[in-house]
Amino acid sequence: MPINARAVLLYPLSPSHSSLFLSLRLGAAIPPLPIQGLEVEMMNGGAKVLPEAAFDPAAVAPEPLPPAVAELNGHGDGIAVGVGGGKVANGKREIVLGRNVHTTCLAIEEPDANDEFTGDKDAYMAGVLARYRKTLVERTKQHLGYPYNLDFDYGALGQLQHFSINNLGDPFIESNYGVHSRQFEVGVLDWFARLWEIEKSDYWGYITNCGTEGNLHGILVGREVFPDGILYASRESHYSVFKAARMYRMECVKVATLISGEIDCADFKDKLLANKDKPAIINANIGTTVKGAVDDLDLIIKTLEESGFTHDRFYIHCDGALFGLMMPFVKRAPKVSFKKPIGSVSVSGHKFVGCPMPCGVQITRMDHINALSRNVEYLASRDATIMGSRNGHAPIFLWYTLNRKGYKGFQKEVQKCLRNAHYLKGRLCEAGISAMLNELSSTVVFERPLEEEFVRRWQLACEGNIAHVVVMPSVGIEKLDSFVDELIEKRSTWYRDGTVQPPCLAVDIGVDNCCCALHK
Repeated sequence: MPINARAVLLYPLSPSHSSLFLSLRLGAAIPPLPIQGLEVEMMNGGAKVLPEAAFDPAAVAPEPLPPAVAELNGHGDGIAVGVGGGKVANGKREIVLGRNVHTTCLAIEEPDANDEFTGDKDAYMAGVLARYRKTLVERTKQHLGYPYNLDFDYGALGQLQHFSINNLGDPFIESNYGVHSRQFEVGVLDWFARLWEIEKSDYWGYITNCGTEGNLHGILVGREVFPDGILYASRESHYSVFKAARMYRMECVKVATLISGEIDCADFKDKLLANKDKPAIINANIGTTVKGAVDDLDLIIKTLEESGFTHDRFYIHCDGALFGLMMPFVKRAPKVSFKKPIGSVSVSGHKFVGCPMPCGVQITRMDHINALSRNVEYLASRDATIMGSRNGHAPIFLWYTLNRKGYKGFQKEVQKCLRNAHYLKGRLCEAGISAMLNELSSTVVFERPLEEEFVRRWQLACEGNIAHVVVMPSVGIEKLDSFVDELIEKRSTWYRDGTVQPPCLAVDIGVDNCCCALHK
């Protein structure tokens, strides 16, 4: 009989079932496979359910560990092979694109001929969405490693979801398409223009689809202004900066960083002097991805000037994905301002602001944008954006939040984040866990947990021997306490017998912040 899709929850195959793929390809007989209390017999080109299971639309599908992780947690010898061949050694999963896929798949199936009368398909989809919503609620409770503010309520905007709102082309020039939100978009851009101190008549910008697009656009403007320019970026810049260099076939020079993650301006000067004959295009980080370090913009400008680069021979793009919106509200923080010789600033809208869909803001000088802008007769507008069609809902969400919170509301949230970040760092240090917190940051860096299951449970971002927690407005003391308490409990088992020691992080976060056996 055909499989009842509503009665089955499909999960990724564990390593013990990896031979299933080979059996399917060879057409071999496949033994019955148990799935969440069901036994599914694999047939040629399909499956059938042996016993029928009760359908619970509110059931939570527990997020499974990737095959490689399951292998490490007591089922292997420390070297695991994922379904597609991705190897894992010493708890670190190797990523092989298109091969070690470990995600679930909700297949799309054609509705039955009589479905509009029975309503079975609608009932099935309602159940899937109910389970998915409950999963989201559960996963949001343990969300610490990525810089997303999950504390928002946009219920008032639900009435607009019935419209296909598309901001085609230039935000300041209406096209023939009338279902747009340009009036909201320009309002948001004006707000950020005031924040970054540039007159309305002097700037151009737009609402992007993500922070990466802001970097792609800012660097593209720099490349158009200086076609033979060299892109300089610190080694701890976001990967999208180096993606831009590859996409635009730009010469890119990576600059060393200090232990904090901030750009090393001594090394920067050496590299500038070695290429004095070409203009400089610089990516300045207003908060690095892993350590939350803020490049000293004033020192970057001073270094350029001391190296013989006049203001008409360099272009600075400021990547302020997260901290670009926090910095203006931090006392003693260096200003990101167009009163300084910078070319563009970008910030993410789905991070500190708390927009439910990825988006961002990109602002540059009006003088620069003419190098990109082109007339588009089809739109009856001009276009200097990266994408053609742009999400018209995102500006409305941003406009709504900026109006509700305002400068004072954001200032309170910034202070809360910094205060809670210091609290987290203090708790980790009290427990003897290596940790670092940059002065102007809410990103707490600490030793990478030994167990990948713990990393996935708390959705931590890791790099080498370090992990981090990004303290956002949606992260309170109670959640931080729960995280630290569980980490302390886990460490007591990971390092109990002394055969494995916590890693030394002196190279990553400095001797003063390292609590390993050698430096504590």
